[in-house]
Amino acid sequence: MNILLLHGSSDLYGASKILLHTVRMLHRRGHKPLVILSEEGPLVAALADAGAEIYFIRLGILRRKYKSLKGILNRCFVLRNAYFTLKRLIKEKNIQLVYSNTTAVLAGAFAAKSLGIKHVWHVHEIIEQPKWLYFILGKLLNNFSNTVIVVSEAVHNSWRKYVSEEKLSLIYNGISYGIYLQPDETNLLRNELGVDHNTVIIGMIGRVHYWKGQIYFLQIAAHLAKKFTTLHFVLAGDAFPGYEYLYDEIKTIIAKENIGPLVTDLGYRTTIPTIMRGLDILVLPSILPDPFPTVVLEGMASAKPLAATAHGGALEMVDDGITGVHIPVNQPEAAAKIIGQLIKDPSLRMKMGEAGRQKVLTNYSLEAFERKMIKVLE
Repeated sequence: MNILLLHGSSDLYGASKILLHTVRMLHRRGHKPLVILSEEGPLVAALADAGAEIYFIRLGILRRKYKSLKGILNRCFVLRNAYFTLKRLIKEKNIQLVYSNTTAVLAGAFAAKSLGIKHVWHVHEIIEQPKWLYFILGKLLNNFSNTVIVVSEAVHNSWRKYVSEEKLSLIYNGISYGIYLQPDETNLLRNELGVDHNTVIIGMIGRVHYWKGQIYFLQIAAHLAKKFTTLHFVLAGDAFPGYEYLYDEIKTIIAKENIGPLVTDLGYRTTIPTIMRGLDILVLPSILPDPFPTVVLEGMASAKPLAATAHGGALEMVDDGITGVHIPVNQPEAAAKIIGQLIKDPSLRMKMGEAGRQKVLTNYSLEAFERKMIKVLE
């Protein structure tokens, strides 16, 4: 079967990793995956290695920076062009199925509907504000999809208001965990940071974005630094396009709280397993509900205790007091107090980390993900 897959970015973060696994699975099963991207990026080479045929078309991806009238008109113009281009490609390549990854990608849904082709929409987001956008996207998901894949119960509950229950299919993300199971024998991260074995390394990994919580992470770090003397904080990830200004805010809060010597920003790295192995505690400080963060799967597979804000998919993934702890949103002092319990108790960190590893290997396996995806796509 010839399958057209559309995706809104060319990075190698959460949703892109899921697309890559899906392409590998389809190619392995004898299908022909054709992937549409809007731009070059590290995902391109990975997709090519996975057996995808890749095309570049400006898809009119929905971004916050286009929320002005001028921006909306721009998106409409680009979407219109993408719609006609995709229709021609679908006919030329004899496409039998169109798959859109994330709600930021609209053009494939319109093209598939107009040609009477099955369309599957993979939804990784919880978008309840602004309400007008939530309403429009909900109606589009319901009317322009045969199946809407949701990545968590939190995402399911968010969209069920507008999407028919029979169209919703819950499929937890799964990734290949082998590389995350390896022990930290070389201490690469600790050596890079220049810290000794008594130092507790606390990190967050994710794109720099206003809701991902880099600022909140540093606010928590400032409170922890007042109570503990052997800590180091690590951030990894580059800025989502349009959010580069957050680097200034990050620098400002580090300077204001006088925690510069305790913080290292690694920026964009492809060696996430190595970084993860070097952490003692992984923090998910999202200030809005994170639907089903892949970084949590990676952290659990690496046997790291999680400290995650108590909303979104994290409530399903992290068992409070068992595989990690839930922390409140935008209450840095209270969050620091909870994380402090993990800092003081290495045996608790180890116990939670091992429990998390067992949970991820049991409940969020790549095999389960592929089995359910095959059922929907084939």
